[in-house]
Amino acid sequence: MLINLSNHPLDEWGEKQKNEAASLYGEVVDFSFPIVPPEASSCEVEKMADEYLGKIKAITKNNDAVVHIMGEMTFCYALIQKLQKENIKCVASTTKRKVRVLPTGERAIDFDFVQFREYTNIK
Repeated sequence: MLINLSNHPLDEWGEKQKNEAASLYGEVVDFSFPIVPPEASSCEVEKMADEYLGKIKAITKNNDAVVHIMGEMTFCYALIQKLQKENIKCVASTTKRKVRVLPTGERAIDFDFVQFREYTNIK
């Protein structure tokens, strides 16, 4: 199982990313990424991470899930630390950024999925 904890739900993923997720992890479950107030203290972010750790552990069996986590950096860091202490693997998605200049002169940016990359263990 892949728990997708990001601002990009599975329905918005391209076919390559969906296929890779299904091949590597099977079922994909979307979790909404929390809104982390910019005014939040480190302590408040830690509490949010604890809450999400509980939600994730509640749906995993023997820590067999992998968490795809992308978003606000301090929250991700706090939660990844907690998940790794529980032996729950965390991954990020990597992309190639392609910039196109439109006839209007505006730029359009496309992100093409490349792979899921495991986060190095934080010790």
